[in-house]
Amino acid sequence: MEDNTQMEITDNDFLRQYEGRKGDLLARIEYAEQDRKIFLTKLIIPEEVEDDVDFRNEFIKAVFDSIRENKDVKVVPTHPKIAGFVRRYRNIYKDMLPVGIAI
Repeated sequence: MEDNTQMEITDNDFLRQYEGRKGDLLARIEYAEQDRKIFLTKLIIPEEVEDDVDFRNEFIKAVFDSIRENKDVKVVPTHPKIAGFVRRYRNIYKDMLPVGIAI
């Protein structure tokens, strides 16, 4: 599925989730904020692209970039696929993790 549409990220504060729109697709990461940390607790990818690793990685990267730009918090990825993304790109995102968090 080749789609050159830009991923749009929105922080839906009311529902406590990041929403990523790309064309007709809507992906979500639910979060909880506590003590200057944001816990990424649930990843919801549309069925049509559930197995598309590139789509998932693009979405998670866009969310991390948005957090880095807009919030002064540390990120705790509690969802396994988000933690796996951080593990894979540790050199880029390790500064966003709280001290002592092993991913």
